[in-house]
Amino acid sequence: MSKPNHLATETSPYLLQHAYNPVEWFPWSEEALKKAKDESKPILVSIGYSACHWCHVMEKESFENEETAAIMNEYFVNIKIDREERPDIDQVYMDAVQAMTGSGGWPLNVFLTPDGKPFYGGTYYPPQQLYNRPSWTDVLHGVANAWHNKHEEVLQQANNLTGYIEQSNTFGHDNAEQNFTHEKAATIFTNLMKQADTLEGGFGKAPKFPQTFSIQYLLKYYHFYKNEEALKHALLSLDKMIYGGIYDQLGGGFARYSTDAEWLAPHFEKMLYDNALLLITMADAYQLTKNDLYKETIDHTMAFITRELLSPENGFYAALDADSEGEEGKFYVWSKKEVEEVLGADAELFCKFYDITETGNWEHTNILRVKISVDDFSQKHKIDLPVLKEKLKEGREKLLKAREKRVRPGLDDKILLNWNALMNTACCKIYAATGREEYRELALKNVNFLLAAFLQGENLFHTYKNGHAKISAFLDDYAYLIQALINLQEITGDVSYLMKAKELTEHVLDNFSEAETGLFYFTGSQQKDIIVRKKEIYDGALPSGNAVMISNLYYLAVVFDVQLWHERCNKALGSLVKMCENYPTSFGVWCDLILEVIRGTREIVVTGEVVDEVRKEILANFIPYKVFQSASQENNLFPLLSGKSVTSQPLIFHCKNYSCSEPVNNVDLLLKQL
Repeated sequence: MSKPNHLATETSPYLLQHAYNPVEWFPWSEEALKKAKDESKPILVSIGYSACHWCHVMEKESFENEETAAIMNEYFVNIKIDREERPDIDQVYMDAVQAMTGSGGWPLNVFLTPDGKPFYGGTYYPPQQLYNRPSWTDVLHGVANAWHNKHEEVLQQANNLTGYIEQSNTFGHDNAEQNFTHEKAATIFTNLMKQADTLEGGFGKAPKFPQTFSIQYLLKYYHFYKNEEALKHALLSLDKMIYGGIYDQLGGGFARYSTDAEWLAPHFEKMLYDNALLLITMADAYQLTKNDLYKETIDHTMAFITRELLSPENGFYAALDADSEGEEGKFYVWSKKEVEEVLGADAELFCKFYDITETGNWEHTNILRVKISVDDFSQKHKIDLPVLKEKLKEGREKLLKAREKRVRPGLDDKILLNWNALMNTACCKIYAATGREEYRELALKNVNFLLAAFLQGENLFHTYKNGHAKISAFLDDYAYLIQALINLQEITGDVSYLMKAKELTEHVLDNFSEAETGLFYFTGSQQKDIIVRKKEIYDGALPSGNAVMISNLYYLAVVFDVQLWHERCNKALGSLVKMCENYPTSFGVWCDLILEVIRGTREIVVTGEVVDEVRKEILANFIPYKVFQSASQENNLFPLLSGKSVTSQPLIFHCKNYSCSEPVNNVDLLLKQL
């Protein structure tokens, strides 16, 4: 083993994986940047994350190779970055690589001038030239040669590319007045469905990502306009994922995406944020349809999360790796013989249901998936439905127990504030949908941990491990946490969460704002170690921090009656409406907010000496776009609660612009009013 490099004292599991490479890796630091300037060397920044399959491949092929490492050490200052710890740096250099090559991904390998400006880059490079990709050593020699022999051209390229990145960050200045009409909602729906795979669910072609924001829009669009096509495609998309190999049929939880159109073969990494977003979407689907499939999948996924991703401190770990024993998916796949050895006489039925064959359904082995529903299978094979369900349950439990004896995939045990806040919102949403008290309790324990671990004075931090939080928080951290606090208030009635949300919102307004557009920068005003302060507006794997923050402002403007916040939301949203209409799969959270503006926000208040049961009953219903407060004592600090008496029997108020109809005393009457 090589001696440790400069990553050995880091806490990120991804960086620690590279701590004994012969490459002299540095973390992103003043020391590394100074070294590059002092020695007039270009910087190689290599960005990845611990659950990334191709990151592992390139490490094994190139970064562990002594001869390759010698070239890197001679010509470059080498910096390794965990993209989950420093998404701000990843965003800037991903933009650069996409501008240069037309595509991006991880590992992301970018060459910079000593002052941090990118001039060349790409993603995975093989050790030998392959499929029109140059070898990694060819790239290293080529860049080193250009740096020494075409220095002025390299600097010009770096300046041009940095200028392009800055220019591409100037959106949001078109603040023309927008009419938020029903026609705009319909246009968004129509353009979404143009990308819909109406056979296999989801949007676009392989590789397929869950795209939960678009599914949520379809559910809400159906709710308001009774468009059956919207509901059909939303549920088809969820069902196909739940039945597919992207879902862990034994242990619960979803992988990040599917490599094929029918959701069979994922890259097997399991990320906390994907599961949080899918839980939120399934909570909506269950509230709307009361289909037990969604409730069962919620419970099964939560069993996975609490078993494998929950820390003793009630934080959630980041991810599980795709690989074990150096092989992708090995932990999750089965041969028919292995299943027969575990299940014996019951194996035939189990294999038939989960598409397990002698030849395999993926690379000569089997990923468990469901090709027809359990109800249809019961009828087709003339098996009593309760008997079939029990047999399958017993089989899953036996195989899960057997699987536990295998070598487990690596765990990325850092705790990220933004992902935890998303998971907290998920716990709130699934508590509301299912009424299961343990989900509410988990949300409360988690937020107590987050506020204790990540908040120091007025400032939040982004990542936590071994009792220590570090790296100043980004917009996503603040936005997602504020969103979680809003949801916690709804499920508890505790207004202290709203006060904390307001405090954090004011900090964001002071430190992240771009005044001209009403939008927000991804990084705070104090952060100085990046070449561009980006405004991230696209909803990708994670919701745009801008979209979530504007949604938060929209909600809190009602709660605290702040007209300026409301006006800011309209200004920011108005500048992006055209993009949202034309490219709805890239702006799902924004589209959701546009639909809320079109349909209006319901204001619902419950007062009474005992309000818990009524609150729970209201939350169980699918009521999009509401501000919901409940109080067991009089409270004049909040406009919606002000002047409302508290009696022994609960009273339910439906309001608009703080003007309330006569209170009713049961939830059915409220639903009729809505």
